[in-house]
Amino acid sequence: MLSAELWHSAISTGYAKVIKILYQGAKLQVSILGDFALLHENKNKASRPSIMLSDPLLLQMPASMQMTDAQFFDFCQVNRDLRIEMNQFGEISVMPPTGSETGNRNFNLALQVGVWSEQDGTGICFDSSTGFTLSTGAKRSPDASWMKLERWNALSAEQKQRFAPICPDFVVELRSPSDSLQPLKDKMTEYMQEPGVQLGWLIDRKHRRVYIYRPNQPEECLENPDTVSGEPVLPGFSLKMNKIW
Repeated sequence: MLSAELWHSAISTGYAKVIKILYQGAKLQVSILGDFALLHENKNKASRPSIMLSDPLLLQMPASMQMTDAQFFDFCQVNRDLRIEMNQFGEISVMPPTGSETGNRNFNLALQVGVWSEQDGTGICFDSSTGFTLSTGAKRSPDASWMKLERWNALSAEQKQRFAPICPDFVVELRSPSDSLQPLKDKMTEYMQEPGVQLGWLIDRKHRRVYIYRPNQPEECLENPDTVSGEPVLPGFSLKMNKIW
């Protein structure tokens, strides 16, 4: 959580990005700070202190304002420029858009998974803008994911239109320069406790490591791999890391 002093400094120096949230008939103004959400309206930047946050902003909602699944979906649609997730306790994390380099690596990741998925034909893949509702009630958006067609087709049309109540078979999280590692590891552990999930990768570009997760198995770490195999969950798929590092 942000300290009162940081909030005051951010607001008084003009570093705060304000978004308006329409929720339960009220307009809430939330100041979002982050590496990529700083406003520089004053040309004399030297006169302003530097404020940088490495973690997403965590919003704790009062018990009287906890959102239903439908309300959270609408909340995200109103603020579609931001990546928003919710944990099982109803706490909302708000992440600013990624930097250009991370966005390119995300694209290369999704592209490789997507090309394999089209050739394989047994499943459907999703990009980082896709939300899923986990069994705990948490709402998560992996950077890339893949799901078997029979699981996807078992969902109703309405469920597919919102944050589907299912965890993909395969999930990937790509660590950006501003991300702390442990929260991402905790998220991967959370995925592995979900019904139907079979494989997860956490890609740490900063240290050139790939953490492999499987249900009921210990975490595995690959040091600077050239490729990462998806076998046997993703038959024939191997992620080429030269486009990801």
